[in-house]
Amino acid sequence: MKLLFLLCAVISITAVIMICVFIFANGISAIREIGFKNFIFGTRWKPKQGVYGILLMIAASIYVTAGAVIVGVPTGVLTAVFMSSYCPKRLYSVIKLIINLLAGIPSVIYGFFFLVFVVPIAQKLTDTSGKGILMESVLLGVMILPTVINISESSLCAVPARYYEGSLALGATKERSIFKTVVLAASAGILIGIILGIGRAVGKTMAVVMIVGNQAVLPDSITSGVRTLTGNIVLEMSHTSGLHRGTLIGTAAVLFVFILIINLCFSLLSGKGRTKNE
Repeated sequence: MKLLFLLCAVISITAVIMICVFIFANGISAIREIGFKNFIFGTRWKPKQGVYGILLMIAASIYVTAGAVIVGVPTGVLTAVFMSSYCPKRLYSVIKLIINLLAGIPSVIYGFFFLVFVVPIAQKLTDTSGKGILMESVLLGVMILPTVINISESSLCAVPARYYEGSLALGATKERSIFKTVVLAASAGILIGIILGIGRAVGKTMAVVMIVGNQAVLPDSITSGVRTLTGNIVLEMSHTSGLHRGTLIGTAAVLFVFILIINLCFSLLSGKGRTKNE
């Protein structure tokens, strides 16, 4: 069994290394040919004219992810607080079941639901196509809820009961004891849930392609259609070759760096949380 486990570990590590080598070897060569500044900070994406700038897609990914955080994080954290401190036992089991079901729904189903039911409503309210940053932010905010809620709730439940009881004994109200004591004590775990939720939002593709509008332009409002890094790769990879294909792999390399930064933050916060608990 030790040899079997070792083999599985070696296969996993080898797969990651091969992916990294493929992405960066092909992507960096294309970026070097175009020029790092032109590629990263260029504001025009015109493959037929040989112009490859992904700043507009980086901005779109940041806007959409930030919107998802604004929508999903407060809702998720407050839901976790309700479940850990206020929710009746019978209602808790129902809410927990619903959250677990949300976590298991494929992203394409989310995208299809928003496309059929939510986008038409947005079209009437905003007098636009309905596809853009706003709708995608709401969609991704809903999709990260299970991650944020489950991890935040686990962190809140792991806080020793004496923290809450001690705060009440000192004369604090129930709400103050929860938000000023329990939530602060669980802040490291809550931050981990938020970071994992951000990673989930950054990596989503199919739901993004269906709702975001897929326009390779810099947005001028929250209802503007945009194109994210993941969407750009999916939309153009199937019919490209040469330098164009290399630029898409370079886009994947930039996305890979974003994910590495998120994972690094997760590792640092995890280590900080373990140290604090010890």
